[in-house]
Amino acid sequence: MMARGVRGAVPPLEDQQTVLDPALARLADAILIPPFPGVQPPPWVFEALGRGLAGVTLYGHNVLGDTAALTSSLREAAATEPVIAIDEEGGDVTRVAHAEGSPYPGNAALGAVDDVALTRSVYAAIGSDLARLGINLNLAPCADVLCADVRGGGDNTAVGTRSFGAATDLVARHTAAAVRGLHAAGVVACAKHFPGHGSTETDSHHAIATISGTLEDVRRRDLPPFTAAIHSGAAAVMPGHLRVPELTGDRPATLSAAAITGLLRGELGFSGVVITDALEMKATSEAFGIPGAAVLAVVAGADLLCLGRDTDFEMYLAVRAALASAVADGELAGSRLEEAADRVAALRARMNARPVVSASPDGIGLTAARRAIRMSGLRPGALGPEDPVIIEVEPRENVAAGQFGWGLGPWAPVRRVRAGDPVDLSDAAGRPLVVVVRDAVHYQALLREVLAARPDTILVEMGVPLWTPPAGTAYLATYGASRASAQAAAELLGLALIGRGRA
Repeated sequence: MMARGVRGAVPPLEDQQTVLDPALARLADAILIPPFPGVQPPPWVFEALGRGLAGVTLYGHNVLGDTAALTSSLREAAATEPVIAIDEEGGDVTRVAHAEGSPYPGNAALGAVDDVALTRSVYAAIGSDLARLGINLNLAPCADVLCADVRGGGDNTAVGTRSFGAATDLVARHTAAAVRGLHAAGVVACAKHFPGHGSTETDSHHAIATISGTLEDVRRRDLPPFTAAIHSGAAAVMPGHLRVPELTGDRPATLSAAAITGLLRGELGFSGVVITDALEMKATSEAFGIPGAAVLAVVAGADLLCLGRDTDFEMYLAVRAALASAVADGELAGSRLEEAADRVAALRARMNARPVVSASPDGIGLTAARRAIRMSGLRPGALGPEDPVIIEVEPRENVAAGQFGWGLGPWAPVRRVRAGDPVDLSDAAGRPLVVVVRDAVHYQALLREVLAARPDTILVEMGVPLWTPPAGTAYLATYGASRASAQAAAELLGLALIGRGRA
């Protein structure tokens, strides 16, 4: 098997046509959706699509130009409808609007409102936006149940506001609504991260994550949202790089036949396409290398391989070669590779047949964000005509969300500080003070210091509101840091009034 360290030894694409068995090369291509750099696909992408490459995965750096023209060029290069996938969850995870922030609140806000019709409408609007750009597969929604009663659950940095909440039944009904909304817009939904990322202490971007509790706990707590997604017609499910010791042993679900073939397909009855989480994530790549993980994932029952944002042309070649070699060496059954290719082909045919439905009502994202806000000790328009000092605390890194536009900056001047640095309040004397955080539970020392000096501080929480501030604190929670949520907060504070500027 070809390891990551020998990528340079992989023959170029044109040479691989003679080195690799042509039939195996076609089957390998049929289950890959690699990334590419820039806003224009490089020549190798067009060539590979013409040879049968399943499609591509788009990231934020790909959608900075004319995305509709980009996806049109991809379709022209492919003989049949290609998979054009993206992570567009709304809220903190947006690729299409990563520069300015999403116009839609994320799952935590929708769960706080708990109106399934609203969730369906928001996801239908997200789907319509993607369909207009020519994107046909959304790697969403997150079906993870936050588990606040175990260490690392409620403040799970990998999931957080990406989850609809901590109640299994709530997450299940909103996952189903999200799937139906995307499908109404003609975009295929992919429920993730099976069997559930909400009770882990580790971000699987960095290492394999272990789901807390027993297998029966997982069945009771984590699986119902995936069952709801399947019953709502979800055509794709994404396993996470998550281990359940009783089920997967030391391997993540991504590479576990017990998880994919046994639990997901056998017990839950899922017959659609299993799409891997990015194989460049350290939970799999450090132990097995990306090509090695790709082979193990297909052996376990995965059908479509997402390689990850930072993989390149050489890695695509290495994975392609590893799959073909694994069949030739007997490590991967040819019938398993054919089965995966057939499932992906059926998905592509479904994509080709889906109509694009008109968008949901204009402004649905802002409407949802306004409904999600919770306030305590604060009246609407609290800042009035006064000139506030607004301090925003730089959040911990979230690899899934990446860097995106967030905060109250579009409506008023703000000052960013880092946790642990001294907070200078000298310019706030005699002026209203607003402190904005994402996940205040991580910044309690800083916030207590500020509140001790200025008990009249207005605290704006734009993450999961796990921390309860001292009694009497003026407090506003948005359940996410999307642009829509920020605008809703700015309106309530009085920052978005005429004369203060608008989005």
